[in-house]
Amino acid sequence: MLEVLSRLALVSGLKWVDEVIANAPYAITEQFMNRLFNEHKIDYIIHGDDPCLLPDGTDAYALAKKVGRYKQIKRTEGVSSTDIVGRILSSMEDTKACEDHNNASLPRDPLRAIQSKDAHLSQFLPTSRRIVQFSNCKGPGPNARVVYIDGAFDLFHAGHVEILKKARQLGDFLLVGIYTDQIVSEHRGSYHPIMHLHERSLSVLACRYVDEVIIGAPWEVTKDMITTFNICLVVHGTVSETNTPLTGQSDPYEVAKSMGIFQLLESPKSITTTSVAQRIIANHEAYMKRNAKKAVSEKKYYEQKMFVSGD
Repeated sequence: MLEVLSRLALVSGLKWVDEVIANAPYAITEQFMNRLFNEHKIDYIIHGDDPCLLPDGTDAYALAKKVGRYKQIKRTEGVSSTDIVGRILSSMEDTKACEDHNNASLPRDPLRAIQSKDAHLSQFLPTSRRIVQFSNCKGPGPNARVVYIDGAFDLFHAGHVEILKKARQLGDFLLVGIYTDQIVSEHRGSYHPIMHLHERSLSVLACRYVDEVIIGAPWEVTKDMITTFNICLVVHGTVSETNTPLTGQSDPYEVAKSMGIFQLLESPKSITTTSVAQRIIANHEAYMKRNAKKAVSEKKYYEQKMFVSGD
């Protein structure tokens, strides 16, 4: 879905990652397994409790299990790449249906509209403990230079990681505002965001350059908000899909600009949420087939799922 360098940048930006191995095989071969144990000094090979099967139906981690070096952890419930790709493809179909409806005189089937909306619903169940797991659980120091950046951060990608890294370098504490689903929808269209507020918030919190997030940040950066969080600098990237005010809306950074604490950052990458989605849409037939096969595994997983501890 994403080019190798973008995926490397994305994974390297996760706070729990120490080292990234490029071009790793999907199936754990004996040669690769020995390389992990001997060269990288890996103790265990770990995967979630969801199935990971090869095209022939065999377990991708069979060898690791055979030598007793495999551990299983509980997956994050309700969100997966299969689910997200499905949402993107569903959004494409709904957008096309709306365009067809706008060009026709026939009324839209209300039942189809409800079913369409259901296809976009997230199954992710956020809990306070999950948020704590992702949080740094500490605020800025008394003399810390707090930098603020906001956005949708939908389909969190390498472009997001790079701009957050650049923003963090300008201060001691990076505070990130995550727009509500309603704000994103108003600016990008009714089938956005692809990922919902809590999913997007945890994605951003997982980034090593982020210290804290505001879950459901306002569109405008107000004077009260700047004072409340002791914000020293407000920044925004040059590549953005939600930085254009709607008709009648004022500049969201007007206050910060008037205070002389706003800075426009040159975005290191041109990748956007739309460009990521467009790659999938451009190959939608292949993804539809892939997703259909993966969906069967997902369905089987949920039907046979048992409780896994170690959350």
